Amino acid sequence: MSSTQQFDRVAAPLREEFARVSAGAVDRERARELPRAEVSALAAAGFGALRVPADAGGAGLTLPQAATLWREAAAADSNIPQIFRGQFAIVEDRLHATDASRTTWFERFAAGQFVGNAWSETGPTTTAGSLTRVTRTSAGLRLSGRKYYTTGSIYAQWTDATATADDGSTVAVLVPTDAPGVTISDDWDGFGQKLTGTGTIVFEDVPVDPANVLTLTDRFSYQTALYQLVLLSVHAGIARRAADDAAQAVRDRTRVYTHGLAPLARNDGQILAVIGQVESAAFAADAIADRAAHALQAVSDLEAQRGSEAHRTALADAELATAKGQVVLTDLVPQAASALFDALGASGTNQALSLDRHWRNARTVGSHNPVIYKQRIIGDAAVNGTEPVYLWDVGVSASGAKGKKTGGAATESAGQEQDAAREAVRA
Repeated sequence: MSSTQQFDRVAAPLREEFARVSAGAVDRERARELPRAEVSALAAAGFGALRVPADAGGAGLTLPQAATLWREAAAADSNIPQIFRGQFAIVEDRLHATDASRTTWFERFAAGQFVGNAWSETGPTTTAGSLTRVTRTSAGLRLSGRKYYTTGSIYAQWTDATATADDGSTVAVLVPTDAPGVTISDDWDGFGQKLTGTGTIVFEDVPVDPANVLTLTDRFSYQTALYQLVLLSVHAGIARRAADDAAQAVRDRTRVYTHGLAPLARNDGQILAVIGQVESAAFAADAIADRAAHALQAVSDLEAQRGSEAHRTALADAELATAKGQVVLTDLVPQAASALFDALGASGTNQALSLDRHWRNARTVGSHNPVIYKQRIIGDAAVNGTEPVYLWDVGVSASGAKGKKTGGAATESAGQEQDAAREAVRA
């Protein structure tokens, strides 16, 4: 079977699910109704196992192929790929694992289980490390702490929580969301991406299986680029849906202005030019996200050579590709989502249409990782050849905390790896 035939076979049932997701997207947005049934159906259809090898029960897609479906899902409902963002990362990590856990996790993913995120903290947490702790007790390992920006976990069977271990290192702990002591709240209060479940998780003395504790720096090297690729895919999906919605609204419009150019809006050259602008933004967003996906595939292909010059070059290329995409799409997609109203007039602001969600969602997606820092990092790489930052901290500044995160090569010292592990990427 050719790669194209394989992709079409995988895509067909998922596209049927995307159509069902799309049909209820506006109503869910207006009612703030979490898409629990839709997410469950997508997980059962294999959306969380796109990169799991075919011989392990998954779809066996390349990253560019998987990201194509992420973008299509985002056009149906921009919350969907972000809900699965943590899952996509864990699948990618297990794809490069060599121990028995690889098979165990792939069996879970093929059965429709998936993983949400629980990395970031608010409040007094500092850049020196996570306040969430995994502690060895007489009864075994226990996890305690409070996380926010826990995207997808409210829907998932597992959550991926970063924590500080007894030795001070940062680890990632995979915890069942129905474990005793786990409480998940839908208290995300952002003005966009309202249905991603990006709220609070509280861990109260939660039992932890030692097999599910991973050293953060041992995970796949391009994880921050992968997280950003999902957001680029969301942006591209938002742009696509905004363009489609705007074109349909003009197609259906019967009212015109006396100083317009035609008896119907669909024949008015100025209105068509606006739609052309939005459509072009959608085209560009799709192309940017696809180009970034190919850059990530290149580093994935070299992950077994982690630390080699070829790997380090591919890793830097992937990080910079997603950063450049973020710089462009953070401006381009909200602009397009605003411009569409120039073609529709006041009736386009009707709440029943919920067209404002495209701008709100795009602006929210663009706020996850500070784009101003990405601009500087890209410029520093272009002018001075400086390697990009792969891992970073967020929190109250800690005295003596190091700012440089190297994050890539297997030859890094243990101290550098521990610094790099103190990561709190918002998910």
